[in-house]
Amino acid sequence: MDSQGKISYAKSPSEMSNSLAKSKRKTTSDLQDLNKMHFTTLLTGLFAAGAAAAPAKDLAVRQLGGGTTSNELENGSCKPVILINARASTEPGNMVSDFASGLSSFIFSNANAHSKGLSTGSALCSSLKRALGDVACQGVGGAYSAGLAQNALPGGSSQGAFDEAKRLFNLAHTKCPDSTIVASGYSQGSAVMNGAIKDLDAEIQNQIAGVVLFGYTKNAQNDGEIENFPADKVKVYCAATDGVCGGALVVTAGHFTYTDDVSPASDFLQQKVQSAGSSSSSSSASSSSDDDGSSSSGSDLGSLFG
Repeated sequence: MDSQGKISYAKSPSEMSNSLAKSKRKTTSDLQDLNKMHFTTLLTGLFAAGAAAAPAKDLAVRQLGGGTTSNELENGSCKPVILINARASTEPGNMVSDFASGLSSFIFSNANAHSKGLSTGSALCSSLKRALGDVACQGVGGAYSAGLAQNALPGGSSQGAFDEAKRLFNLAHTKCPDSTIVASGYSQGSAVMNGAIKDLDAEIQNQIAGVVLFGYTKNAQNDGEIENFPADKVKVYCAATDGVCGGALVVTAGHFTYTDDVSPASDFLQQKVQSAGSSSSSSSASSSSDDDGSSSSGSDLGSLFG
């Protein structure tokens, strides 16, 4: 209190208000930093736990042969069936590793996402190999970086990504003309498949027996189909709780539930492969029959005209 009987404040009311606001902002910022630190620590711990839980040999197999990157079309010999897969945004390699799948399962388990992981490509590859035997699995890499920003482009990914996928389909056709091609795409990868397949030559499209799309980002726009491609060759898996393929293009927990659909997707592709094989056999038999008929007819004509 001063000599005139007035109370003196160390700070004016406005200064105190500003001080409180600054303190509140600092507390909020500190909490955000703390959350980031906890999340980073969680991820670091999970990777460390994964490394400790698996022998070094198993990790090497996972990384090199377990599906992170698969170039069996480009680097291997022709197989009766070729799977070309385009992964989702931010997924590593060109097919995705089993460890990445397990990590995503842990992260999204609290969001009621009944997911065994984000990856569908490597799981589908494994399923087809178990069922059909000789299958060459090829991921779309190169110019397809699977970056988040590319989702906002008109086609749902970049032209470079479409061209890279088209290059692989063309390679499968020219290198292995007698092989049956199947394809899959998840999230942004599904848009890559649409952007590539719709512009392929008819001869190459005819070699593709079936395509499965998970969380199709162009699902609503294209009515569940791939443009300029037979609808009966395409199977779309769109969860009821997936805001991306549902049309809102909002990422919800349902967008991370598709590994549970790998088994039915594999069954669909197996059926398409078998149908393509039956059709090919029928065509060959018909062609052979026609050739025999022509020879017989020519022989008869020859006898008539001496």
